[in-house]
Amino acid sequence: MKTIEIDDELYQYIASNTQSIGESASQILRRLLELEPVQGASIAVKVEEKQVEPVQAQSTVEEKVEPVRESANVFNILNKEELAMQKGVVGRFLFILAAFHRTHKAQFNKVLDIKGRDRIYFATSKEALLESGSSMNPKNITDSEYWVMTNSNTTRKKMMLHEVALILGYTQQQAETVRDYL
Repeated sequence: MKTIEIDDELYQYIASNTQSIGESASQILRRLLELEPVQGASIAVKVEEKQVEPVQAQSTVEEKVEPVRESANVFNILNKEELAMQKGVVGRFLFILAAFHRTHKAQFNKVLDIKGRDRIYFATSKEALLESGSSMNPKNITDSEYWVMTNSNTTRKKMMLHEVALILGYTQQQAETVRDYL
């Protein structure tokens, strides 16, 4: 096993190209560079003071993972290790929403229908959220034109994730699983 140091931007690029839960950095790079999969130990990647644990090869045959399509499932791209690295509840919340957007770009506008009693939760601009109420703390959902209100308690954020999952066609059980990732 070898250890390499990479900057945060490069790590985020590798992590953003994850296509299945548990996919190692080595597997992602091999896929992106169109190299053949190999047997044996994977490479541990050191990012600042964080060490990603080495992953042993699990089989001699590696499946080819299809690129994420509209019919793809968010569970294919949510990586629990990367989720755990997000900063707090708001970071995990935004990370999960970005995964939903990446997986369901064409349908993601449906989240605009998710609203509270007196204010909206999602908008296509920061200003629209700010006009909806005070103390919204709007944040952009990474790589999208959508904004979300983040100044709510964790229970409300879980409810919002649950609603997003349901509105995008996930089952009740799958929506509860996503909610519990927060």
